[in-house]
Amino acid sequence: MATSEVQTVNSSADKAKLAAAVLLLVAGFVGYYLLASQGSLVRVGVLLGGILAAIIAFAVSEPGRQLIAFARDSWRETKKVVWPARKEAIQMTAYVFAFVFVMALFLWLTDKTLEWVLFDLVLGWRK
Repeated sequence: MATSEVQTVNSSADKAKLAAAVLLLVAGFVGYYLLASQGSLVRVGVLLGGILAAIIAFAVSEPGRQLIAFARDSWRETKKVVWPARKEAIQMTAYVFAFVFVMALFLWLTDKTLEWVLFDLVLGWRK
């Protein structure tokens, strides 16, 4: 029997880093709105500074390092994918569109047939 394991933040240092990241993010947004009388360059600078500081605080925590490692592994796996040639991609797209059209036609015909059977023959609503 397989057990599902939920990963949590274990160390108090990581909890503090995550809390700091959230506080820095909130501080950036609050600063943006509190500095409404300042120029837009100052306000956007405070907002971006808060977001950047929050990203840095998150990146130095263990969950942040795990996320960065996951992103690197994902990028590495993406490079291994063999993408189809343009001709193959166009052919497959055409097959999908043709299949969708045929299925739509089939479902429309089925709907109209059932409508005719139920309303005209069984219930006699349309005369």
